[in-house]
This record gives sequence, C-alpha cells and structure tokens, in this order.
Amino acid sequence: MTKWQTGLIAIGINLVIIAICFRLIDAINAKVTNKIKSQESNSPLLRFVPILMKLLKIIIVFVAITGVLQTQGYSVSSIVAGVGIGGLAIGMAAKETIANVFGSISILADKVYKVGDYVKVNGIEGYVEDINLRSTKIRDLDNFLISVPNNVAANAVITNVSRAKKRFLNITFGITYSTNNQNIIKAQEILANIAKEHKEIHNDFTVAIHDLGDSSINIRFRGYVKTGSYDKFLKVRGEFLNKVISEFRANSIDFAFPSRSLYIESDNTKIEN
Repeated sequence: MTKWQTGLIAIGINLVIIAICFRLIDAINAKVTNKIKSQESNSPLLRFVPILMKLLKIIIVFVAITGVLQTQGYSVSSIVAGVGIGGLAIGMAAKETIANVFGSISILADKVYKVGDYVKVNGIEGYVEDINLRSTKIRDLDNFLISVPNNVAANAVITNVSRAKKRFLNITFGITYSTNNQNIIKAQEILANIAKEHKEIHNDFTVAIHDLGDSSINIRFRGYVKTGSYDKFLKVRGEFLNKVISEFRANSIDFAFPSRSLYIESDNTKIEN
C-alpha cells in the first residue's frame, strides 16, 4: 500500500471520528443548554457554552490533523512545538483577556451572582446589569455604570445582598427619664405588639431596656425582616417606625432628645452686724 493510499485511509478514519465527536459535543451542548435554560432562561452562561464547545471541536480537529501528518512522515513534535510557541506568544499578549474569560466561567459556574442581583465587590455596590466575557457591569447607587474585570471579581470578596433570606432590624428608642414605670413597660409592649402584627417581621425578636443614656432610657428592638431586598427592608423599617411613633404619642410616651440639666446651688449666707 502506497504512502498516499495510507494517508487517504487515515483521513477517512479521522473524518469519521471527527463526525462522531462533533455529534457527541452537539448532544452535550444541547443537554447543558437546556439544563441552564430550565434553571435561568436568560443566564449569561448560555453565551459561554457555545464558545467552549467550539474550542473543543478545534482541539479535536487539530489532533486529527496532526495524526494524519504523522502517518505521512511529518514530525508532529515540531508542529506541536511551533503551535506551542505561537500559543505562548498569543497567551502572553492576551493574558488579561484569558484571565477574564476564566474569571467569567468561575463566577457563572459557582453562581456567585446573576443579572439583577444587588452585590458588593471591591468597595463597589449596586445592581448587576450584565456579565460578559470580559467584565461584570454594575449600576451603583449614583446610577453610574461601573465595569469590573471578571478576573478581579473572581478573586474578590463578594457580598451578594440579594441572596440574604432576611435582614437585621436593630433600632434603639430613647424615652425620657420622666417616663413612669408603667409607661416604660407599655413602651416595650407596644414595640412587641407592632412587630407581631407586621407580617414582614419574624417573630423571633427581642425587646428590652438596653442601657441608661445621658438623657434617655434606651429600649432596643432587635429582629429580622423577611426579605433580602434592601428597598423592601427600608419600606418595612419605615412602616415599623411610623407605627411606633403613632403608638408612643397616643400613649403619652415622650421620645428623649439630647439635653443637659444645669443645677445652680444657692448659698444663703447670714450676715451679722
């Protein structure tokens, strides 16, 4: 059998293998894509899967070509070395880009955050608007759009506020020292009743006299709001405070304010002649 005939047979075998591998990759691609869509229809991960599958196909084709060339007497090691040197040069030039791509995959695979989540990354705080191959776009509270490189985000300490199942409500109410004992107890009962009646506040709260301040008796409320949303948390907190103010005023319980009492001692000196 001549050398070119051997080469044709090798090409035919490799084409069959490539076709089988491509079908297998396409099946895996469809399965993975459907699974991602079932969990999150607009997941940014859907952008990365086709790129990874194409990269895998390129690797398979490269391996097949080097196999055919080897049967024709070409030095595969020289080809691999040449490709390796070229790849190293490209890799050095695109080091940051490659790091960002792997950072993107890490963020999406670990499900650190998704579009719409409220996050804190390296001192940047806001809503995630987009996750692409290079960066994560965050809309901060001043409405500025900030681009964070994904290799930076992947190695940063990230706080995903949106994943919180509940938020801590910790408020101290200062009432005047002139408040009688009955109203001190009444103030604590008011706080407890308002929390029990509010459907968005967990029942595992604590109400107690916390300390005696310079100008107030301080009663502390500690509990949790049933939400991870900061906007909703502020709404519930505002409703709670509004109700407390109304109830305290209705029961003649006065809030304290910073004050200072000045005592002047009068000396009555008897002057004898």
